[in-house]
Amino acid sequence: MTTLTLLFTSFFFLMTLSSSTNPRNFTVELIHRDSPHSPVYNPQTTPTDRLNAAFLRSISRSRRFSHHSQTDLQSGLIGAGGEFFMSITLGTPPMNVLAIADTGSDLTWVQCKPCQQCYKENGPLFDKTQSSTYKSVPCESRNCNALSTNERGCDEAKNVCKYRYSYGDQSFTKGDVATETISINSASGSPVSFPGTVFGCGYDNGGTFDETGSGIIGLGGGQLSLISQLGSSISNKFSYCLSHKSATVNGTSVINLGTNSIPSGLNEASHVISTPLVEKEPKTYYYLTLEAISVGKTKIPYTGTSYYPNNDDVSMKGNIIIDSGTTLTLLESGFYDGFGAAVEGAVTGAKRVSDPQGLLSHCFKSGSAEIGLPEITMHFTGADVKLSPLNAFVKVSEDMVCMSMIPTTEVAIYGNFAQMDFLVGYDLETRTVSFQRMDCTNTI
Repeated sequence: MTTLTLLFTSFFFLMTLSSSTNPRNFTVELIHRDSPHSPVYNPQTTPTDRLNAAFLRSISRSRRFSHHSQTDLQSGLIGAGGEFFMSITLGTPPMNVLAIADTGSDLTWVQCKPCQQCYKENGPLFDKTQSSTYKSVPCESRNCNALSTNERGCDEAKNVCKYRYSYGDQSFTKGDVATETISINSASGSPVSFPGTVFGCGYDNGGTFDETGSGIIGLGGGQLSLISQLGSSISNKFSYCLSHKSATVNGTSVINLGTNSIPSGLNEASHVISTPLVEKEPKTYYYLTLEAISVGKTKIPYTGTSYYPNNDDVSMKGNIIIDSGTTLTLLESGFYDGFGAAVEGAVTGAKRVSDPQGLLSHCFKSGSAEIGLPEITMHFTGADVKLSPLNAFVKVSEDMVCMSMIPTTEVAIYGNFAQMDFLVGYDLETRTVSFQRMDCTNTI
């Protein structure tokens, strides 16, 4: 049996941006939330405590992908459920900001002075009056109209575009839409500035946001996300490589932006496989099509349909969202019954037991025997992704492992446990996602 290491899903990361129109390549170091290097690391919590907290965040986060949970799907994040923090500087002169980075959100926003209502924040609030590069966005501008009608408003007296987001856990933010210079430290050198970034200056914010963070950094696929605003400067390409050792002192993960972030050749020799990104609303999320899952040699057709049907698209298209900020993989509950039974039948040297925390569906306890775990393969359109035991199972105690996939009655999500030790590349020009197995600990 392959040794399973406890994995956790939150990272802090530093990244380089380019203000140049010439394509650039950037490598970004990711620091795991539960790593001793993390600014919110708590040595008093046990690995099991941190693991269960990550699972709860996964479940909470998954609800905001569902149109049953909130009226506005592009609002993004469930409060404190964000899985990454990003360190940037904002304004001129630059002010340090630590904010939640969210692959399921678009508009970046931070708490600003003067604050009408703000949640408690450890650091100082951004003061636009102290920055020479802050500019308000007019009401009828392209950037204002990029927000949906129920996300935007207008201060007609000042001709200032307003934004308003509400989240599934009753968290909220409201404020002005503006442009500002963002400067970010690279993993390899000095800060690089990216002027004219559209963001929200929040004056009315509350709910369950973490006091460590100043707001949200949007890394989704919509027009106002940071990824989309970088656009041609990174050749519309980025990738990440998440190490299963990320929560340890020596574990290192990275995110890469630019032409070189994705392998140039898709062939058997390089073991790179690719699947189409499905274009659909809301554009914030990255949709793939899951056709089947194999347990050992038993291939089970996936019965989950598209949660957000788009015009006349076949319902199976875009039936799962790939998300680096969700720990677990969530699969349609009707499919999961047969899938779980197949896994249970293929596990050897252990009996099925209940998860003591009541969070995971299929757990197995070995006693003194070694647990034999089946190989699980995800069959996306054109790409058969073979998972290691570390991708599909998690060790919750010395003699117990649980499957890190759970059933859902809402949207299916391909979580980051399943993506560990893969280079996962997003080519937003060709609209594909690629997978290449590698040891992500040695990517820097």
